[in-house]
Amino acid sequence: MTETDQFVPTASSLQDIYPPDAVLAQAPRWSNLVDTFSASFGHAPHAIARSPGRVNLIGEHIDYSLYSVLPTALTLDILVAVSAIPSADARTHFSLHNTNPAFTARSFALFPPDVPIDPAVPDWANYVKAGIRGALQLHPAAAPLHIHMLIDGSVPAGGGLSSSAALVLASALAVLRIRAPHLAIDKAALTQLAIASERSVGVNSGGMDQAASVFARPDSVLHVRFAPALAAQPVRMPAGLAVLVVHSGVVSRKHVAAGRQYNLRVVECSLAAAVLQAAENGGAEMDTDTSPLGVSLGGFHEAYGRTRGDFSALSERAQLCVLEDVARRRLDSEEGYTRAEVARLLGVTVAQLEMRFLEAFPVDAERFKLQQRAVHVFSEAQRVLEFVELLRAAEQEAEVETAGLAAQLGALMDASQASCRDLYECSHPCLDEICAIARRNGAVGSRLTGA
Repeated sequence: MTETDQFVPTASSLQDIYPPDAVLAQAPRWSNLVDTFSASFGHAPHAIARSPGRVNLIGEHIDYSLYSVLPTALTLDILVAVSAIPSADARTHFSLHNTNPAFTARSFALFPPDVPIDPAVPDWANYVKAGIRGALQLHPAAAPLHIHMLIDGSVPAGGGLSSSAALVLASALAVLRIRAPHLAIDKAALTQLAIASERSVGVNSGGMDQAASVFARPDSVLHVRFAPALAAQPVRMPAGLAVLVVHSGVVSRKHVAAGRQYNLRVVECSLAAAVLQAAENGGAEMDTDTSPLGVSLGGFHEAYGRTRGDFSALSERAQLCVLEDVARRRLDSEEGYTRAEVARLLGVTVAQLEMRFLEAFPVDAERFKLQQRAVHVFSEAQRVLEFVELLRAAEQEAEVETAGLAAQLGALMDASQASCRDLYECSHPCLDEICAIARRNGAVGSRLTGA
């Protein structure tokens, strides 16, 4: 691993950051950021932190089940201009401004590393605070400062391109840079602190968004794995293939509807893992893992293979196929399970069930569709592996038969969209229509991302 691979790089020009066709368009934006900062705070910024948004090619809603995904970073990004002056007292003060007038200024003072965040009160500054919290936990020792921050974002909020993760990351980077200018920031440590920090805003983040933003490389997608440890491997896209990203115009604010959507899916996947473990592995408890609730379908996968030698001898894709069949057979209620039914299957009371799975991130649901969620996760994880295998094989070929490869990749994307729509129920009529329009007009495959 090179130093560039391990540590967050420092850039001295826009050419170090953006592709050639984007540099001219970005220059006025950066100049405006510096000018606005100077006008707001009376001096120029000492540094500017940047974190890009991301698009996920395939592997939807499986990162928090500890299965691998295939995202790539975008030119769209969050910028945080930052400076610091000595604090007038023992507290660290923050003044937050935003170039978008819709996000009004905020200011607060605190004693590091404590950063209070109320996830019940939606506020754009919560994501900045989450990044600040992570930075102060990673590097708590510093003299009290008054830190000025000006945020500028080109990632559409609620557009499914991870604006929230980019804001958390850029905020953390800005604070780390201003408090410890010579600190070499480890990419893996930054990713992990951003994952944990965003969960403090009330969203059970899985880690794909943060890893894609931190580890991305030009002209490549990232095969990101979460078990047994976080790892990101670049995979080159063959020449001749293009990815078109279209915004439906529908805004999805995860923190607002989390109890009925995003967080509910996290809970359903963890419940499915617990029920499968009870049914298939004699009720033995799984090891606590790094997933949001500490119990994941990936953890069940590992436990299932631990006592089955013939299973462990299979390829990972074949193992997932077996587990998909197990999920269909064991989780046989298609209309979903009530809390009482899940509690009975786990041999606990409803109160114990709620304390273990529903207390940290409350959800709004009477039934939990465990079969559909587990089948989606196991089948989607298979599709990611097949997608990566096809790209890896193309890397080894002197001449790639692009049309045939594109058709195979497109079929996997179409299958992913069908699973997201029908099993995971995270699509939207506008997304379904855009996918259909794309296919009718020459796209080899089309799927949602970030919904």
